[in-house]
Amino acid sequence: MRAVIQKSFGGPEVLEVVEAQRPEPQAGEVLVKVHASAVNPADVAVRSGAFPLLGEPPFGVGWDISGVVEEAGAGAGFAVGDEVYGMPHFPRAATAYADYVVAPSDQLARKPASLDHVHAAAVPLAALTAWQGLVGAADIKEGDRVLIQRAAGGVGHFAVQIAKARGAQVIAIASAGRHDFVRGLGADEIIDYRTTDFTEVVKDVDVLLDSNAQGDRSLGVVRPGGVLISILEHHDQELAARVEAAGRRFAGVMVEPDSAGLEALAELIDTGRIRPYVEETFPLAEAGKAHELVAAGHVQGKIVLTVDG
Repeated sequence: MRAVIQKSFGGPEVLEVVEAQRPEPQAGEVLVKVHASAVNPADVAVRSGAFPLLGEPPFGVGWDISGVVEEAGAGAGFAVGDEVYGMPHFPRAATAYADYVVAPSDQLARKPASLDHVHAAAVPLAALTAWQGLVGAADIKEGDRVLIQRAAGGVGHFAVQIAKARGAQVIAIASAGRHDFVRGLGADEIIDYRTTDFTEVVKDVDVLLDSNAQGDRSLGVVRPGGVLISILEHHDQELAARVEAAGRRFAGVMVEPDSAGLEALAELIDTGRIRPYVEETFPLAEAGKAHELVAAGHVQGKIVLTVDG
């Protein structure tokens, strides 16, 4: 089979397509024929060495997959032919940019029936990050005021929709060129970060989803008793202590495999309450080009690799 690996840290050019042995599923696992795999900022940071999650190369990056079960180990929760999606193994290597991936069946869910594989692959890591923060950690509810940074990005565009599906009032931060897109996702109020300092115009939100590592700067917009969710400073104990001392709650979120969350997201997708947006696709052989685009930091929604062929 084909797989994208890297033998050293570096730029997108370190990604190379190699011939690899097809893995075999063990008990409780399935072999998935991958049809599409999304590219996330975490992939870029791991590849460059900025986020040395997997130790030293060689390894394969990527976690998001959508595909079809090719083989099922004893006791696996899916059968051959089932369409599944997920982000297996995170934070260990999954080598998801590949023709085949072995995954524990309890880290996958049935693919949303209304989506093709490209759009399904765009969901897991980004949408689960938003879900585990907004629903799992903050338990947002109808009427909550929720501030979402980078609202047009991978995590952000799902966060806006999840918050609206829960009945929240959403204040979104995005550049002016993305306002129509974010408004279409359901945002009630949009702030252009290039012209307006949100810390001066927003106060007393119930929940803030911080995806810019601006926890200290953002703290003042959260009401006493409110929740600051950080997806980049999730292990910063000093920040957590400052947030708690200020009378707010800190929730550091590092996404993890979550089949129940994937099932809940699939239901929201299939009932039309969430839609993933894919800005561009690349073939597997052009994983480096996909990484260049994600690294530039201006992607609307997600970038996805097509693995068929």
